[in-house]
Parts: sequence; structure tokens; C-alpha cells
Amino acid sequence: MSHHREPTVVGVANFNAAEDAATLRGAMKGFGTDEQTIIDILCSRSNAQRQAIAQAFTHEYGRDIIEDLKSELGGHFEDVIVALMRPPAEYLCKELHNCMEGMGTDENTLVEILCTRTKKEIAEIVDAYERLYNRPLAEHMCSETSGDFRRLLTLIVTGARDEEAGVDLARAQASAQELFDAGEAKWGTDEEIFNKILAHESFAQLRAIFEAYKDIAGRTIEQAIKAEIGGELKDALSAIVECTQSAPAWFATRLRAAMQGLGTDDRTLVRILVSRSEIDLATIAREYERLYDKTLESEIRGETSGDYKRALVALISPA
Repeated sequence: MSHHREPTVVGVANFNAAEDAATLRGAMKGFGTDEQTIIDILCSRSNAQRQAIAQAFTHEYGRDIIEDLKSELGGHFEDVIVALMRPPAEYLCKELHNCMEGMGTDENTLVEILCTRTKKEIAEIVDAYERLYNRPLAEHMCSETSGDFRRLLTLIVTGARDEEAGVDLARAQASAQELFDAGEAKWGTDEEIFNKILAHESFAQLRAIFEAYKDIAGRTIEQAIKAEIGGELKDALSAIVECTQSAPAWFATRLRAAMQGLGTDDRTLVRILVSRSEIDLATIAREYERLYDKTLESEIRGETSGDYKRALVALISPA
């Protein structure tokens, strides 16, 4: 499995923030909004370029571009464009905050954002969360989750994971044995051991552990987790396992789930396309086609419409 990650959005070469700001201002002024121009500019610029546009916009016109966009646009189209305008860590913080506010917590979103990111990405999210909400992410999360699931997410959020350094095969062997002894080798499963290993080891080290596990157990760690662990902890541990092998394939399955069933889960669709566009969205699209024998673009065209559809398509297959 290659761990090569290819984005779809890389920004434009001859970038001019003031020029883009002026074009966008023109697209929002006067009668009617020129949505296509907004899509053409914002879906092809990198996030760093969009931040420069936002600064130029405020500098030139004394206005907040996000506020202007919100007043001009609506619906899911507005959601995509506003998501694109936020710095990546801030956008994910807003999504985390939203999934914990109000009635009940959306555990799927917690898993999607927290279990799939590197130590460095988590650190940025944690810093941004406290800055935005004046409250530690770990504390908010602890008040909204419980049990082993809470313990696992707390380890991740407090930065327990090792940096991606070399792989220690002897230690991998020992960890694999520990997992085996904590699971299939005894009555009842010792979730604590699963949490400890899956939240602490680097993704590269986890790959080695899971290889060794297969040799010891004669089945994959995924099979063991599905058989022995239940509820949201199962989903969280499975996400970590699948992302060590191929994060793009895991995100492809999430996109598939967002578009299957009754009504589209637009929030998840937007979040994955926006947050992965500069990381591995091209790879996700390839995995999608490999897994489902349909292109991601054709699925999205079937599930969305109008400017919303045009914006999502522009993110997946830039002109």
C-alpha cells in the first residue's frame, strides 16, 4: 500500500492577492452575485493564498470577506466557500465544536477529525480550539464523551502519540503480543491495552505492529477489533487502524457513507473535500474509484446541484 498522498488543490502560480480581492469584491457588489467567479477563484487558490486574499480584502475595503460571502451566498454553497476561507485548523475546530454542542454528540465527527490526524495536526487543532473557544478541547470533549472512548480520544488530544520516527521491529513484536494477550487470548477484552498502544505509537510503528499481529493471531487486527470491541470505541480504533494502512481509502469509505442512504450528509461531504483538498484528495478520489467502481466526481454530481455542485466538482477536479 503506498503512502503517497496527492492533493487536488495546490494554489496558483502567478498569485496576486489584491487583484483577487478586487475581482471578488466586484463579484459581490451591485445586482446579483457572480457565483462562478467566486468558485473559479476560491476553489483553485491554496488556503494560504485565501488568507492573503482575506487580508487584502480588509485592507482595501475595510470589510470582512467571510461576512460579505455569508451575506451574498446561501445554503450548502455558502458552507463550502466559508469553509475554504477559514484556516484549516480553525475550520476543524469549528466542526468539533459544532459536533459537541446541543443535543447529543456526533461521535462519527470526533473520530473522523481526531483519530485520523498526525501528532502535528492534532497539536494545531488543540491550540486553535483554546484560542477560539477559550476552553481546552480535552475538557470540552471529556464533558461530552465517556468510558474507553473518552480515554482514547483524551490520549490523542493530549498529544500522546509518538512523532513519526524510525520503526522498531522488536518493540512492534512485543506490542503485537500484548494486543493479542489483551484480546483473543483471554475472556473479555482489555480495552486499556488497545487504547494505550493505538494512541501512543506513531502510524509507521503501528503498521509494523499490525503486521506482527497478523503473524501471531492468524487474523488481522481489524477483524479482532470488530469481533471483540463494541460501540464508538470500535469505530475509533478501526479508524486508527485503517488510516495507518491508507488514510485515503478510509476517507473514501466515509465519503461513500455520506452519500448513501437517505439524504446526503452534506456536512461530512463538505468537511472531507475541503479539509483533504490540500493533503490527499486526488488519492482519495482514486481510492474511491478503486473501491466502488464509480468516480467520486460522478457520485457528487448525482448527489448535489447548482453552485454547490460546481464548487465541489472544482475542488475534486481542478480546471
